[in-house]
Amino acid sequence: MESMHRMTLTADERGELEGVIRKRSGSAALARRARCVLLWADGERRVDIRAKLACNDAFVTRWTKAFEFQGLAGLVSLHPGRAPVQPVAKLEARVLNKTLKHKPKDGSTHWSSRKLAAELGDVSFSAVQRIWRKHGLQPHRLERHLISNDPDFEAKAADVIGLYLNPPAHAAVFCVDEKTAIQALDRKDRMLPLSPGRAESHGFEYKRNGTLSLFAALNTATGEVLGMTAPRHTSEQFVGFLGDVVDSQPLGREIHVICDNVSSHKTGLVDAFLATHTNVQIHYTPTYSSWLNQVENWFSRIQRDVISRGVFTSVKDLDKKLMRYIRQHNKDPKPLKWKYDNPKRRHHQFF
Repeated sequence: MESMHRMTLTADERGELEGVIRKRSGSAALARRARCVLLWADGERRVDIRAKLACNDAFVTRWTKAFEFQGLAGLVSLHPGRAPVQPVAKLEARVLNKTLKHKPKDGSTHWSSRKLAAELGDVSFSAVQRIWRKHGLQPHRLERHLISNDPDFEAKAADVIGLYLNPPAHAAVFCVDEKTAIQALDRKDRMLPLSPGRAESHGFEYKRNGTLSLFAALNTATGEVLGMTAPRHTSEQFVGFLGDVVDSQPLGREIHVICDNVSSHKTGLVDAFLATHTNVQIHYTPTYSSWLNQVENWFSRIQRDVISRGVFTSVKDLDKKLMRYIRQHNKDPKPLKWKYDNPKRRHHQFF
């Protein structure tokens, strides 16, 4: 074996092999093979190479020849591993049939891969996982939906979306709604602040200091928000807030208000207000379609940024922090751009 000829490395080849050995994040197996080639090219005896690399003669022969014939690419393993065996069609059909048309016998609401494998008896849970992955099945997930029962859904939705995409010239469009019964919660125990390795922590026990309703109107053209707080959510408060919206615009300007069809938005007081303010027109979203109202997007922001983790010592403190957030938002407002994500499927999306 020792009579096997020694290869001569060029400067570039030697540099490549040394680079593989020095690479700290590379493959240890590849570095071992590269070192074997360098030792052999430098005239090291097989017995010494075996001792230094803890290998055998077959290892030395295999990788020195591989490098001689293919260069650095030849040092990559010729056997990277076996691909997972794909289940046969009949087994795949059994797994899909069981998953889609049957429930577990123990009364569980959905299958796990191990539970289904045990039920079938002749398939591993990993094979079940591969089949589920191939067909996009995720039994552990649950989504919820709500279907509008409004007979005029399409007409109302088209009316609202039309105001977003093609608003009337020289008119203002506002999305109006109320976030009701916001609780002014104080914590009985002191808060533990954010620190390295530890998240901010609030005490489990809290103290209720009353509730407040927040009225908000989002200007779809500018992104600015008009806000007002009130102890209760009533039609009188809604009409008063509509008056604030009108006062924020130039006299006589055409104003379109988008809001949901909750009962407090359809009272005699609202009709009287519209009769005396002929420049104001209300557009109601379809039943169960609050997602059409862009102000709901802004409500989710204030809920996340202020309310969810807020500590409020009183209703007055809650009011102060809500209005401060609105003032800061209005310093750099950004309108929501509404467009269809996929016109063929008539989906919509905020950007």
